[in-house]
Amino acid sequence: MEVGDDGVENFVDSKDMQQQSKAFDKLTDRVEDRQLDSTRVQEAMASIYASKEADIQAARLSFLCMCMALIFSLLVAALILSCSLIIKLIALEEKELAAVKINAGDVDIIANELELDKKVAERTLREHKGDAVAAIRSLLY
Repeated sequence: MEVGDDGVENFVDSKDMQQQSKAFDKLTDRVEDRQLDSTRVQEAMASIYASKEADIQAARLSFLCMCMALIFSLLVAALILSCSLIIKLIALEEKELAAVKINAGDVDIIANELELDKKVAERTLREHKGDAVAAIRSLLY
């Protein structure tokens, strides 16, 4: 029993109150469920975004690794080519030196007087195109 504003007692059916209470609970439960669903959607979207970001970072890293591997390969190829050219230049220089005519007596004199190995005396003489005086000067100075 309830007392109204006009002072008259009103009888409220307790069964009716229970039904209203249940209806109100269902309504609030749906709002909470919607809020939970909204939170789940936001979490799912954040997870998808994080996954996409991770995929993008992985792709960037993969691309960077491929670029570095390509650069490394190019550097190795350039190094091999450079070494090959240097070897060819040395071989050409040796061939040119071998073609220089020298006097065996000059080799003996330079080797004996300067106390050098004959190979060093011969190479120096060849480098100076057989000029014994120039060869001796280069060895002394």
